[in-house]
Amino acid sequence: MDINQKLTEELGVKKWQVEAAVKLIDEGNTIPFISRYRKEVTGSLNDEQLRQLFERLTYLRNLEEKKEQVLSSIEEQGKLTEELRNQILAAETLVVVDDLYRPYRPKRRTRATIAKEKGLEPLAALITLQKTTMPVEEAAKAYISEEKDVKTVEDAIAGARDIIAEYISDEADYRIYIRDLTIKQGKLVSVAKDPEAQSVYEMYYEFEEPVNKLAGHRVLALNRGEKEKVLTVKIEAPEEKIIQYLEKKVVHTENSDTAPILKEAIEDSYKRLIAPAIEREIRSDLTEKAEDGAITVFGKNLEQLLMQPPIVGQTVLGWDPAFRTGCKLAVVDSTGKVLDTTVIYPTAPTTPQKIAAAKETLKKLIKKYNITLFSVGNGTASRESEQIIVELFKEISEKVQYIITNEAGASVYSASKLATEEFPNFDVGQRSAASIARRLQDPLAELVKIDPKSIGVGQYQHDMNQKKLSEALSGVVEDCVNKVGVDLNTASAPLLSYISGISSAIAKNIVAYREENGSFTSRKQLLKVAKLGPKAFEQCAGFMRIQGGKNPLDGTSVHPESYEAAEKFLEKLGYTLQDVADRKLTGLAKSVKDYKKLAAELEIGEITLRDIVKELEKPARDPRDEMPKPILRTDVLEMKDLTEGMILKGTVRNVIDFGVFVDIGVHQDGLVHISQITDKKFIKHPLEAVSVGDIVDVKVMSVDLKKKRIQLTMKGIDK
Repeated sequence: MDINQKLTEELGVKKWQVEAAVKLIDEGNTIPFISRYRKEVTGSLNDEQLRQLFERLTYLRNLEEKKEQVLSSIEEQGKLTEELRNQILAAETLVVVDDLYRPYRPKRRTRATIAKEKGLEPLAALITLQKTTMPVEEAAKAYISEEKDVKTVEDAIAGARDIIAEYISDEADYRIYIRDLTIKQGKLVSVAKDPEAQSVYEMYYEFEEPVNKLAGHRVLALNRGEKEKVLTVKIEAPEEKIIQYLEKKVVHTENSDTAPILKEAIEDSYKRLIAPAIEREIRSDLTEKAEDGAITVFGKNLEQLLMQPPIVGQTVLGWDPAFRTGCKLAVVDSTGKVLDTTVIYPTAPTTPQKIAAAKETLKKLIKKYNITLFSVGNGTASRESEQIIVELFKEISEKVQYIITNEAGASVYSASKLATEEFPNFDVGQRSAASIARRLQDPLAELVKIDPKSIGVGQYQHDMNQKKLSEALSGVVEDCVNKVGVDLNTASAPLLSYISGISSAIAKNIVAYREENGSFTSRKQLLKVAKLGPKAFEQCAGFMRIQGGKNPLDGTSVHPESYEAAEKFLEKLGYTLQDVADRKLTGLAKSVKDYKKLAAELEIGEITLRDIVKELEKPARDPRDEMPKPILRTDVLEMKDLTEGMILKGTVRNVIDFGVFVDIGVHQDGLVHISQITDKKFIKHPLEAVSVGDIVDVKVMSVDLKKKRIQLTMKGIDK
């Protein structure tokens, strides 16, 4: 198989682009680096296309490797025909290669292998040929043997039947046909083990749906229900059609001696050998596709969350709410440094005295540190805390706002080794409060410290292939961190470890070098860091920023390999490097009349030149600035305050296959079903219309206080 050609067709790009990307990947370049600094070479393939290419490249290379192994194994057995070789080489999936290899795979002892050991293969061959004129019972007498444990004619025929059943099961063409037919016409059926029991799976107690129409989230829900032993799930195949097909293929003559035995073998082969295996394969395939879909959604949600704009220049009070153990507070200045921590007890079980004391503490903190914003975790006691905060705001003259912050993963972080290293003298509550505050100030820098799986913006994440999920989410974090870039003098080791070409060990070495030698003044100093060689420097340098360093270009995303070209370019237009530092280059792009000509003069590519100009105009611009700003609140709503038809502003917290959850400022997020997202056009997935972090207008459709459910719509709202 020409892998590059196959990738070209799948990705819908030019073959030279694929060849260039594959070469760069094989040379050890990272996806962010190729996407950002090798646009010329790849024809501007973006990080999403490159990750897809990398994933498929890995699969297709594994497929080719598997074919080699299979071909050599069959050849060793002396059974490789030219036809079989061509079939294996033409196979496009691992499943088909497995089908073709099945008859030649070394088998564990099966009923058929035991029958062969008893010498019954010639009898099976006689039946399969369907040419015998004597009754099979007669022929079978020759195979009776006490020694071989074939005591009767029936034993001999049964053994031959087992051999024929396995032969039918091993035939690749039959399997391919049956698998396709089951996918096209089969149904996935689920029933409750106890129909009377109450559970979240009630809609699946009597459920059936065509296999080829099954939505990914339903597959994952059915899998979970089965795992929890609430549901029995199976695939119902068009059995009659399949048996007819096999009979047509296997029974060629109307031989009354052999036909009944062959039909019995066909039925046994299908029910005992083929159907269970195909059911496992289809269910595994459905699960894999559902997981891939869920991982994609999780990745998109995570990207939106990580790319939320930082709230800069404010002193923030992080508030980790709780009942009995008290609310943990951490005051964090605009650089992320923790100034103070304390505990207050304004939530149940409490007293008016404790509430008054809590408010007093808060007033003192606001005054002392000039706090302008509260970041309140959305966990237990969040709304009760909110009530207190709103009361407090009415009692003070200072202008302070609050925001409910998604605290998913904060508890995981606060108990981690990293948090212990960062805050050795804090308890878990203080660490959690500091993390909740910092999430507002720089969501990306804080969230990279948490395992992406714990951030909770997906569905069924605990049920899927954890390795695959981790790899995909790490890729998302890596892309986000590299899009934004990091400040080399303030970035933590976890943040640095996501930079292109930087491992966890090198990230720690960068921090150690910084602590030992003071701030970096030049990107070139990175080469003095232990284990950071020229290759790693090439990969990472463009994503590392130094503010106020020796060379103003070190504060931009211009790669050191292009410094010479950038300086020549500035000189040509009558500017200096100081103008970059002073940000005096707004409107620079308009000064360039002919990019192609200028790029040739500077001996760089046109795309690279355009990127340099864009960067010099707005050095170290933050792509997050274009994202919607979070909603800051000063008042509170409760669920009982909601009425039908009420229009509210909310923040999209999570996007799943069947809708989106929106935070509208009450304890419970409301659900906008996919059918209620837009009245403009039909959408297959909510992500076509909204993303995590979007600020949206919603209308209350219904409120169920008992079940704590809020139904919302985004339709019919006059903007």
